[in-house]
Amino acid sequence: MSKPLALKLAPKSLDDVIGQRHLIGKGKILTNLVKNKKLFSMILYGKPGIGKTSIANALVNDLGVRYRFLNAVVNTKKDLDVVIEEAKMYGEIVLIMDEIHRLNKDKQDVLLPQLESGLITLIGMTTSNPYHSINPAIRSRCQLFELKELDTDDIIKGLKRAIKHEDLEGIEIDDKTISFIVTLSSNDLRYAYNLLEIAYYSSDSKKITIDKIKSINNKPVFFSDKNGDGHYDVLSGLQKSIRGSDVDASLHYLARLIMEGDLDSIYRRLSVIAYEDIGLANPAIGPRLDAAINACERVGLPEGRIPLGEIVCEMALSPKSNTSHVALDLALEDIEKGNTGNLPSHIKTDAKDYLYPHDYPGSFVVQQYLPDKIKNKKYYKPKDIGYEKTVKEIYEKLEAIKNKK
Repeated sequence: MSKPLALKLAPKSLDDVIGQRHLIGKGKILTNLVKNKKLFSMILYGKPGIGKTSIANALVNDLGVRYRFLNAVVNTKKDLDVVIEEAKMYGEIVLIMDEIHRLNKDKQDVLLPQLESGLITLIGMTTSNPYHSINPAIRSRCQLFELKELDTDDIIKGLKRAIKHEDLEGIEIDDKTISFIVTLSSNDLRYAYNLLEIAYYSSDSKKITIDKIKSINNKPVFFSDKNGDGHYDVLSGLQKSIRGSDVDASLHYLARLIMEGDLDSIYRRLSVIAYEDIGLANPAIGPRLDAAINACERVGLPEGRIPLGEIVCEMALSPKSNTSHVALDLALEDIEKGNTGNLPSHIKTDAKDYLYPHDYPGSFVVQQYLPDKIKNKKYYKPKDIGYEKTVKEIYEKLEAIKNKK
């Protein structure tokens, strides 16, 4: 069988690459590397169908260097050994490795010394965030380049290039149908190419219409990678929407996560939001969230969406406060800087002069708790919102008593 159209349309040079204008073009870093005939180890990361493999192949073609292509999952340690022996024979080699985040420890141990010595120049590719998923030893030896999502104009440009290919001889397609394919592709150029090719070969004639495309697929591609950037972006969108009190956006991102079926990620992120973004403004949200999670676990999906939807609406519309975790971060910052000091003797274990607060009216008595070095330090700054308004009143009353004393 012949190669798919998407593969035949793969750029042979950086000049043919669609999109990624922050990396490719006059004065841009990858173009300059080719211009200066120099290549460094790098990791290209981003969503599927945006050009990682294309750029890797274009770089080695433009530079005219010897290279080999491996997949971190499929290829074995023995395959890697063969590449290393070839590199030793010729003095150097470029290794293009797909799914670099899946490289196991045995292969890493073999590869690292060769990267260190410069015998192998690595071009790694991944849909995952390399800061989270790639071994730090590998990462520190590579430059990291994030590929940006292609826009509508990029996909249209790619499709118009595709319809001129000899494989699609005699094709008839109008701009509205091209735009419809773009919508379905969700900015995945490879998917757009594949859909166009299937439509062409599954048609009685060579005319491609919107109805023909709909008969193949009328549902937009939804990029879902539970271990990758797309997944974390949606989780980030959920948190930022709840934090911003946009209930509709919050429900949208919740729906996308439910479609993925990754309930554990939803539970973890909502738990963080409850304490990071809502906090003391509505401390009851934590137990209420736990109840919603328990209900979802008990009934499962699809019914579990009901308690999740309700709690997300409540969280989005809840008053917000981040004062408690900001205060703790300030305390942690002091400790990291060594700004601590010795505990006051009267609060140490078995201290004789400790004043037991429960023996005093209101279960409160003024005494020093912080070390002398930071005894006047103030980490917590309450907000005048929600339940924290009550907390602030108590805080200010206690501070007034301390100051008076």
